[in-house]
Amino acid sequence: MQDRKFTADRLLLFGATGDLSQRMLLPSLCALHNDGLLASDLKIVGTARSEMSTAEYRNFAREALEKYLTPNRRGGMADFLNRLSYVPVDATTPEGYDQLAEEIGDYSDGLAIFLSTAPSLFEATIGGLEHAGLTEGKVRIGLEKPLGTDLKSSEEINDAVAKAFDESRIFRIDHYLGKETVQNLLALRFANIMLEPVWNSNYIEHVQITVAETVGLESRVAYYDDSGALRDMVQNHMLQLLALVAMEPPTSFDATAVRDEKVKVLRALRHASGEEVVTGQYCAGAVSGQSVPGYDEELGKDSDTETFVAIKAHVDNWRWRGVPFYLRTGKRLPKRVTEIVVQFRCVPHSIFEGRGARTHPNRLVIGIQPQENIQLTMMAKVPGLGREGIRLRPVPLDIAMPDAFSDKVRRIAYERLLLDLIEGDQTLFVRRDEVEAQWDWIDAIRDRWDEHGMTPKTYSAGTWGPSAAIALTERDGVTWHDE
Repeated sequence: MQDRKFTADRLLLFGATGDLSQRMLLPSLCALHNDGLLASDLKIVGTARSEMSTAEYRNFAREALEKYLTPNRRGGMADFLNRLSYVPVDATTPEGYDQLAEEIGDYSDGLAIFLSTAPSLFEATIGGLEHAGLTEGKVRIGLEKPLGTDLKSSEEINDAVAKAFDESRIFRIDHYLGKETVQNLLALRFANIMLEPVWNSNYIEHVQITVAETVGLESRVAYYDDSGALRDMVQNHMLQLLALVAMEPPTSFDATAVRDEKVKVLRALRHASGEEVVTGQYCAGAVSGQSVPGYDEELGKDSDTETFVAIKAHVDNWRWRGVPFYLRTGKRLPKRVTEIVVQFRCVPHSIFEGRGARTHPNRLVIGIQPQENIQLTMMAKVPGLGREGIRLRPVPLDIAMPDAFSDKVRRIAYERLLLDLIEGDQTLFVRRDEVEAQWDWIDAIRDRWDEHGMTPKTYSAGTWGPSAAIALTERDGVTWHDE
């Protein structure tokens, strides 16, 4: 089998004029260039439907970098812009792909393709690349979500890509996996002996995963109304976070070993019952003191699309039997936060109870955004003589990642993912069987909604979702971590 561990000297960006390219891809590539992490001979070719010359595209890229890349990381911007060229291509027709191939030139040392386009264009784009001979030899492709809207459409997309690329050359992107704290979750679990022995149902009571947004639709009106919170956030980001929390220790930190363990977790997910899923849609309210309209008003029409989902999930294996995983995501919530909360069980017997002291279970909070930090809450004695009894209080042990590594540059998640795509490391990318296991679980939820005619409950913007979401946990004696 051909060795895929080549470093590409050509990078082809589809959707090169889109929002993702402006906000993330171009700033990430420029930052990598400035840090000397891109080979000097790497040529970057952008393509999209927009008609513009290479000179015009370089000006477009400069404006994006000045807007979205922090000034201290723009040092070599002029040299970076000289790497860029541009060829307009209508992805729906084979015309234009030959000119694209001509611009790319000799890619015998390797070509990496970043494909960010509508799912309906995947098959036509792959056909155009094949037509131009841009799928043979040392070529790998990165696929940006959405990869379908259900299992069937996902399989169709994967089948179309698989006609031209084997699995070892396909890099499915979930940008959450490029975040520093998400990867730190693996280091926390597998590089610290004190945690792994208690990382199971004997010591952990439940796990919460929250991805909360304060924003509404913004510029994603058409996409979001067709997708909804379940498919937009739970199917990819949240299930990947769950898999990283629940996976068994891989034999090594390489792509196959890590992804083998993740897919075992996803296949062990029990299908959620109707009582274990709450769905909601925001109505008018206030976020951060500002009045905001409801979803239907923002959309301009009535809609049954959910903007909030809360799920009680179960991983049916030995390690996690009986431990609920509470997932929650939504728009127009009180604050922007992505975090994982691991709630440990109470001590089996408190020796301090007779002295009036009350113990609280330990809690591990892994903050992913907007702040990257790890906090472990431990019980400690309140200073004092204790003549009238002992007092205990939970004390947080904080590791603020930016402070702990103040000498290190904080990177955009796409910096790591683009570099891994160029160099051929699949560890932080999603394999086909993972994607399909995720869709299988999501489709079962949506099928139940359709079967029972379930529609989202309303919640006021600026609140933590419908009251049913609170009841979902409180009937188990659990409270959402809203601090």
